Amino acid sequence: MARVLIADNDLARRETIEAMVRQCSYDAVTVGSGDAAVAALAERPFDVALVNLVLPGLDGMGVLRRLVETGIHVPVIVQAAPGRLDTVAAALAAGARDFLIAPVPFERLAVALRNALDAATLVQELRCIRHRREGRLTFADIVAESEAMAGVLRGARKAAASDAPVLIEGERGTGKDLLARAIHGAGERGGRPFVTLDCAAVPAHRIDAKLFGAAGRFAEASTGTLFLANVAALPEATQAKLLTVLQRGEIEPPQARRPVRVDVRLISATTGSLLERVKAGAFREDLFYRLQVLPLALPPLRARRDDIPHLVRRMLARLAAEQGRAISGVSAGAMAMLMQAEWPGNVRDLEAALHRAVIVTAGGELDRADFVLPEAVPEHAGAVEAEALTLALPVAAPDLVPEAAAAALPQPAPSMLALLSEDGEMRPLNELEDAIIRFAIAHYRGQMSEVARRLKIGRSTLYRKLDPL
Repeated sequence: MARVLIADNDLARRETIEAMVRQCSYDAVTVGSGDAAVAALAERPFDVALVNLVLPGLDGMGVLRRLVETGIHVPVIVQAAPGRLDTVAAALAAGARDFLIAPVPFERLAVALRNALDAATLVQELRCIRHRREGRLTFADIVAESEAMAGVLRGARKAAASDAPVLIEGERGTGKDLLARAIHGAGERGGRPFVTLDCAAVPAHRIDAKLFGAAGRFAEASTGTLFLANVAALPEATQAKLLTVLQRGEIEPPQARRPVRVDVRLISATTGSLLERVKAGAFREDLFYRLQVLPLALPPLRARRDDIPHLVRRMLARLAAEQGRAISGVSAGAMAMLMQAEWPGNVRDLEAALHRAVIVTAGGELDRADFVLPEAVPEHAGAVEAEALTLALPVAAPDLVPEAAAAALPQPAPSMLALLSEDGEMRPLNELEDAIIRFAIAHYRGQMSEVARRLKIGRSTLYRKLDPL
C-alpha cells in the first residue's frame, strides 16, 4: 500500500484530506509543520508528500528547498489557496510535481496522487534498470516489503561489507542474479566488472576454458565480482580446479608460462540445496564449504506475498510504457488472485503473466480474465487472505517515457539456450518452445508482428501459443 505524508497546519483540513487519501486505498501520515514534514520524510520512506504552502516555521517552499539540500527524493504535491497561482508557479519551478487549490475535490486529489505515484514508480524502475546495467544496483532497488525478504536483505548487507564468497540458494525465478548484483553494487567492488557464467549452459568440455582461460571469466572479472549461476552443474574435475583457485588466488591458463594472480569476489547460486548434492556425492564437500562462507536463502514468491502488489506496480508501469498501453490499474479481484497464486516460477512467472496481460488487453483496468496463471504447485498450496487493492497506474505513459525507456530498458544478453535440465536430461519440447517465445518477445520489445515474422509463424498461431504461457 502506498504511503502518503500530509503536511497541513489546519487540523480540520488535514483530517479531511487524510480521509480522502485513505478512501483512495493509500496509507496516510499527518504532520502540522514544515519541519515535522522534513523530519518524517528523512526518517522513513514515503511515496508521495502533500504539502500546504502556508505552514508555520518552515513553509512549503522551504520544505521543497530542504528536500533538495538533503537529497530526499519524493514526489511533492503542493496545496495553495485560491488566487495564489504565482506561488504555485514558484513551487512547480522549485520541484513540486503537481498542485491542488483548496478546497480540494476528491476526484482531483485522486488523479494527482495516481499520476504522482505512477511517475515515481516508473522512475524507480528505470533507475533500477540503469543501475543494473552500470553495475551499481543496490538493495534499495530490490522490493522487500515482506519480512521474509527484509530478513534476506539484512544478511545480504552484511555480505556486501565483506569480500568472502557468498552462496545464494533459491528456486528458479526468485532473483538470485538480482541479489548477487545488489551485493556487488553495495560493496567496495561496485562499479567494477560484474561477470556471470551459467554453469549449466556450458558444455563440460568447454567449461574450464570459459572459467580459467586467458580470456575466461576469472580474468574478465578482475577487481570485480564473478557470479556462477547453477554452480551445482560444475563437472567434478572443474570443481577441483575451482577449489585450487580459491585456495591459491591464481589461475593457470593453458599455454601460460606461470600462474596468473586473480583479484575476484565470488558469488555462487543454485536452485536446490547444494548440501544435499554434497551428501549425494555429486559435489565436493571441501568446495562447498569454500563457497558458502556467507550463505543466503531466497524465499519463493509464495512466501513473500506482501511483496506482490509492489512488484506488480513496478513491473506494470514499465511494461505499460514499453508497449505504449493506457493501463489504469489492476482490479481488486485480479490483485487478490495474483496474491493467492502459487507462482512455481516465482517472480519470473509473475512478470510473464503481467507481460501477457498488457499485450492482449485493449487498455484500462486489468481484471482476472486478462491473466493466465501458471500451473499451481500442489504441495505448497494454501489459502491466503488477500487485501482488496487497486493499484493506481498511468492513464497514459508520461511523455518522457519513450526516450527514457529506450535508453534504459535491458537488452537481452546473447546466450545459449539450455537444452538440458539440471539433472542432465533433455528438456521437453514444449519447454524449449516456451523459452524461445519468451526470449523473442523480450528481444523484439513485445512487437508481436516482428516476433511472428522472425519465428516464421502467423500472428494468430503466436497468440494461441501465448495462452499456456
